[in-house]
Amino acid sequence: MSNTTTPLTLDFLTWLSAGPQPYAEVMEAWRTSCPRLTIWEDAIDAGLVAHRQTPGGAALVELTPNGVALLAAHRRVR
Repeated sequence: MSNTTTPLTLDFLTWLSAGPQPYAEVMEAWRTSCPRLTIWEDAIDAGLVAHRQTPGGAALVELTPNGVALLAAHRRVR
């Protein structure tokens, strides 16, 4: 991911800021077949979001501390 955060990446982080979301719902809402829109992959590669398995077996996606910080910094700038 480039050093410039795209508006779509910020939308994705904002969407996740409500709390961890089930992996299946994230994939349904944010998957794309366009190779130029790699929001999910870019956010994972940049360490902005993480995928984890809960003890009960549910897969969740959540913001990392880096994702929270980036979103907070962007909100302060606006």
